[in-house]
Amino acid sequence: MNYTKKRYITYILITIFTIGIPFIKINGNHILLLSFDKLEFHLLGIVFNMNELYVMPFLLMFLFIGIFAMTAILGRVWCGWACPQTIFRVIYRDLIETTILDLRRIKNKQKDIDYNKTSNQIRKYISLILWAILCVIISINFMLYFVAYEDFIVYIQNPQEHFFLYMFIISIAVFLFYDIVFMKENFCTYVCPYSRIQSVLYDDDTKQIVYDTNRGGTIYENGAKSIFDVKQWAGNQECTTCEACVRVCPTHIDIRKGLQVECINCLECSDACDTVMGKLGKPSLISWGSTNSVIKKDTKSIFSTRNIVYMASLVLCIALAGFFGSKKEHFLLNVNKTTNLYRIQEDGQVRNNYILTIHNTSKKTYTFNIKLEDNENFRIKRFNEKKIEASKRIKTVLLIETKKKLFLSDTKDSALKLKIIAYAKEDNDVKLSREISFIYPRNDLIK
Repeated sequence: MNYTKKRYITYILITIFTIGIPFIKINGNHILLLSFDKLEFHLLGIVFNMNELYVMPFLLMFLFIGIFAMTAILGRVWCGWACPQTIFRVIYRDLIETTILDLRRIKNKQKDIDYNKTSNQIRKYISLILWAILCVIISINFMLYFVAYEDFIVYIQNPQEHFFLYMFIISIAVFLFYDIVFMKENFCTYVCPYSRIQSVLYDDDTKQIVYDTNRGGTIYENGAKSIFDVKQWAGNQECTTCEACVRVCPTHIDIRKGLQVECINCLECSDACDTVMGKLGKPSLISWGSTNSVIKKDTKSIFSTRNIVYMASLVLCIALAGFFGSKKEHFLLNVNKTTNLYRIQEDGQVRNNYILTIHNTSKKTYTFNIKLEDNENFRIKRFNEKKIEASKRIKTVLLIETKKKLFLSDTKDSALKLKIIAYAKEDNDVKLSREISFIYPRNDLIK
């Protein structure tokens, strides 16, 4: 199987995976969802409230380090084999325009469409309509990563109440249409920041598309025409100058001049050369490998110091994300003090007032209660246990007062550290503690 067929199969698998992810649930939670309307982040069936996004930095680090590691080891394999821009261009150019409407030729991507023919004009309009429909579908699928599909179905039926949702869908669809139809591969060359920085990650051991100059010869520019340095490679030049590799290139480069920033590692040029050289009983002059392995015949182990550091960093990111993710709490508890620092009662006891916010982030209904760690000096004067449904939150008042006079400072108020424990009566494992400040007045204010 040639590289082109392998790449198409990869595109199909990625497309199915991308479309299906928003609809997959584990224990009633989404496998991947960043919900802005509900302020939740779903990952592998675990729901994190926006106050619990301590796992997010490690996932982002894994993403960026992973991209750099993949580029340093495998070259621009992302650009040619997984990038949405590349996949969308293949769908529009190779599937719609070429396979379905016969407007282009797979083996010649340099030849433009002849619009002098009325039939070609009609087919071009059909291709634009088909792609516009796909842009809307792609845009909707993208939004499902930020709005749960069950909510999306409800929202989409109320356009007046969810105007911005419609605007996002339309905006993304318009951008995709303009990008794929008009910007084409220029997006990769002039807009995408990744294409501008990836070359600094290369070295002679990075796998990429390599033209074997030992067999094919060296090519250089002579005005506007490309010719071979026959003096240097006389009698050892296997390239037939058929330029099949040039015509098939989707980014319009000549790989024989060496690796260029426009190259996306799609390897279509390798397949084209393999077809031509195969008729001569010779292997392709273009292959996917490192400069050391193809030109210098010096193959090195993939376990270099650089690659080991990359892999160790990725493992560390996953380990830290898993560790902090395991610390996820079943509910959230915020304790805020009121503007009144304290109140001295008639019996001389001191009372502090607090506002509690309890958010049940689990999928079960729990009855929450509060207790103090220090029961010798303090007691809860007012708090009624609260039954909170799944994904609901409530605010309530908590009053704590002293049991006896505390002889602290004669000159200033004291801020005492007091630990409260919130727990669910139905499950002993559902509990957490918070340290709060209890303000106690100076001694001369208390009778």
